[in-house]
Amino acid sequence: MFYNAKNENIQLDGTDCDYISFGTGKENLIMLPGVGDGFKTARGIAVPFAFMYSGFAQNFKVYVFSRRNVLPEDFSTADMADDIDKIMDMIGIKSASVFGVSQGGMISQQLAIRHPERVKKLVLAVTASRPNELMKEALESWIKMAESDDYAGIMLDTAKRSYTGKYLERGIKMNSLLAKMKPKDYSRFITLCRSCLSHDVYDMLQEISCPTFIVGADKDLVLGGEASIEMHDKINGSTLYMYEGYSHGVYEQAKDFNGRILDYLTAL
Repeated sequence: MFYNAKNENIQLDGTDCDYISFGTGKENLIMLPGVGDGFKTARGIAVPFAFMYSGFAQNFKVYVFSRRNVLPEDFSTADMADDIDKIMDMIGIKSASVFGVSQGGMISQQLAIRHPERVKKLVLAVTASRPNELMKEALESWIKMAESDDYAGIMLDTAKRSYTGKYLERGIKMNSLLAKMKPKDYSRFITLCRSCLSHDVYDMLQEISCPTFIVGADKDLVLGGEASIEMHDKINGSTLYMYEGYSHGVYEQAKDFNGRILDYLTAL
């Protein structure tokens, strides 16, 4: 199997959680995705992820955790971080570097604050420590579309907010194809969006003591570039890199993104 890629599932508090693992390194790395997990969990993507993140696979044993499959209506980013803590305990991960993108970055912040012994290094990519007006506008519009069964609208708006330049047209075409696979249920996605709107750890960021790398994008149309800058100002000793001319989907669009993250995680 490619880089020991495995599709896995674990029982958790009366429900279950999909996750994948891959890689041959000795150190652990946990990756946490954004609200798109509300539509499609990590189930079945171990091999393509191992291929996409082959650089990480050579250096780490990588785990990508989805949120639990059945979510209570009011389930916060703190609750989601506590789930990660429980799962780490269940599968024997004492500590790991943690790389969170968008909402995954919010959960990562909570994990580093609530369970600091779990996090060796922290990467917070295109994420925020508290809601801002741009973030509220984006997420509230997605919630309304979800409540109206407008999956195509969510996909189109996501593309417009995520990509820039020539990549925008490609992103719109790609998301238009994805829009044909309409979900049967929007409840997980809505819960994840609402948890972002209630996420606020701004006044607790100074409690994060592990080495932290913050990556933002100055044209981010989901949560704004300022969200990354204010985290950097509050987290002692953190490192900030701002991409210029990119939006929220910089992690897909910028060719040097994975390499930049990997360099930070592997630096002594």
